[in-house]
Amino acid sequence: MKNFTLLLFLFLFSFLKNSSAQGIDHWETIVFADDIWKYRLGFSEPPSNWYEPNFDDSIWNEGQGGFGYGDSDDNTFLPTNSTTSVYIRKQFNIVDLAQLESAILHADYDDAFIAYLNGVEIARDNIEGQFPAFDASTITDHEAQLYQGGLPTPFTLDKDKINQCLQNGMNTLAIQIQNISDNSSDMSSNFFFSVGVNDASMNYSTTPSWFITPFSDSDLPIIKINTQGQGIPDEPKIVAQMGIIDNGLGNRNNIFTDSFNGYDGQIAIEIRGASSQGFPKKNYGFETQDAFGENNNVELLGMPEENDWILHGPFTDKSLIRNVLAYELGNRMGQWAPRTRYCELFIDDDYRGVYILMEKIKIDKNRVDIAKLDLDDNAGDSLTGGYIVQVDRFEDGNGWVSPFEPFHFFVYQNPNANKLTDQQENYIRNHITDFETNLASGNFDDPQNGYAQYIDIGSFVDHLLAVELSRDVDAYRLSSFLFKDKDSRGGKLNAGPLWDFNLGYGNADYCDGWETSGWNFNDPGCGQDQPFWWDRLLEDVNFRNRLKCRWTELREGPWQTDSILQFIDAQANILAESQVRQFLRWPVLGTYVWPNQFIGDTYQEEIDYLKTWTSERLLWMDANMLGECIMVDVNDLENNIKLTVQPNPFSNITEFVFEKNNLSKDAEIKIFDALGKEVRVLDFSNKNKIQWDGKNQNGTELTSGIYFYIFSNEEQELKSGKIVKL
Repeated sequence: MKNFTLLLFLFLFSFLKNSSAQGIDHWETIVFADDIWKYRLGFSEPPSNWYEPNFDDSIWNEGQGGFGYGDSDDNTFLPTNSTTSVYIRKQFNIVDLAQLESAILHADYDDAFIAYLNGVEIARDNIEGQFPAFDASTITDHEAQLYQGGLPTPFTLDKDKINQCLQNGMNTLAIQIQNISDNSSDMSSNFFFSVGVNDASMNYSTTPSWFITPFSDSDLPIIKINTQGQGIPDEPKIVAQMGIIDNGLGNRNNIFTDSFNGYDGQIAIEIRGASSQGFPKKNYGFETQDAFGENNNVELLGMPEENDWILHGPFTDKSLIRNVLAYELGNRMGQWAPRTRYCELFIDDDYRGVYILMEKIKIDKNRVDIAKLDLDDNAGDSLTGGYIVQVDRFEDGNGWVSPFEPFHFFVYQNPNANKLTDQQENYIRNHITDFETNLASGNFDDPQNGYAQYIDIGSFVDHLLAVELSRDVDAYRLSSFLFKDKDSRGGKLNAGPLWDFNLGYGNADYCDGWETSGWNFNDPGCGQDQPFWWDRLLEDVNFRNRLKCRWTELREGPWQTDSILQFIDAQANILAESQVRQFLRWPVLGTYVWPNQFIGDTYQEEIDYLKTWTSERLLWMDANMLGECIMVDVNDLENNIKLTVQPNPFSNITEFVFEKNNLSKDAEIKIFDALGKEVRVLDFSNKNKIQWDGKNQNGTELTSGIYFYIFSNEEQELKSGKIVKL
């Protein structure tokens, strides 16, 4: 395995080297972290010109970098639990400035730093202020990466910056490293300075083994975010600049020669997620803004204009596509799910790998298309919608706890609690509590007075099937959404949209997440934390039967196994080039990362596992789907009635023809969609045939698919069957 890994690295290094910046022959390192540096502890302010090249540092201490304590990356140990900052300086010689096309400062630090080259600031992170004090606060904490198998953060200098900062002969690199506090448990400072050389000369040293040659272009869109040295916190959002290079499908995108043609403007950005915040590759949420900080609705990578966006960085999902797959299957059901686009992300010139730009779940005509609630909508129909709530982790002051075990928490998602009046908070809380109370009652399955008056049953059926196919361990209990429109626009609770399937499709090693058999809704591990709704709904024979019919329809159409597997292969093909760089940046292939169940040595093994697991899961659900979906042959005789439907399947018009002499004048045919929703009623009025034009009761053309009919008179149901609309 070691030989294989070495060969793979050499191949990938060669691949990326050929994609390096134009004019660079190779890279060399001039300054290493473990060189001998001059240093001064930050127990007081240093002289004001400490970072200048002509500063006399002869009385400073001398030691081998890195400087710090508390981790296994320190060569010069600083006083534990008392060091607020440390100042370091290193002189180095440039042989020929004309040979240098680019340079990179690699910074591995805990918790913040500012770097100067010959007195000019060239990089900073996680600290504010032009010249921060020796005891200044950092924005947040920041953990060093090299000692735990990660990579340092690169800060790139282009040709113009090199000519501005460097000179032939002696140069000085000066760095202030700041700890989050003087009682922090650790501190790190490891810095490397490397240059891109435009000829074959070798005047410096070979780069470190972890060094990744910068690439110049990609077959994916490239997103570059510049925070001006600010660390990106969990909250609040910080203001930054973002540029997108997107030359269209089939065209290359070059970070050196192409302009920002997909977006070039201001954003406000923050880290998002819960457990994922513990991973080195972060997820981000951002808003597109105008120059005044106001929301700026824009189209990004072909997705409809809005201002709230997500940059999802798959880390534990080594296939990189599980969320994209889940949302695709949701869209194939006819449900709205977030649109997605793959991209490669840079933050402050640090390559962060493959990301997925996706839409944030919110009320919008192009997203969750329900009424928008205003602060003055406090009575009547206007009070009844729209709302998006989420079953998720507790958020103090932004939701409520269900009165029914396991006492799950509802989050006011959109609008959130800060934008809701007391009347609005009370309305949606009481409405959902009424639904739960009805569902817990003895007559919950009554067609008129039971749970059906509160929810859109079809959306709950779809949600359950999508969740169960993925067997996502967080499903139902976390990141699970509900939305409600105004009563005048339907007004029932809908399950969804789908969200967060990184731990689905066999990816998790707990709560039986790897099993292709069994149901999530009654899993003995995570199932005990789920709302009681799903078990309760499945006690209703009508809900189970709708589940069976919908599953049959999906498997005959958009969820056919071959179609799903082809989609997975297509996504892997899109990522064929970029996944190489992704796993050089985050080398987790072949490595256990919580909570992975399967650990592939190659990207193809990850894709093969996903395909095999999904195929086996589909087969198990085929064989074990709950309920019955009984189709009556339209040529069968029943109650002395012979009923024919012709043509069937049909495109424009189909005709119902029957034979019976004593049929009541009140006979009618009711037509239902595949989710059991009544869409049309046809009245015979003593005729023996009637046509249906494929439209609903309002005259709107219905989509292609499977429909069902019930033929009845005032006394009894006479006949039922299936129709296929092309």
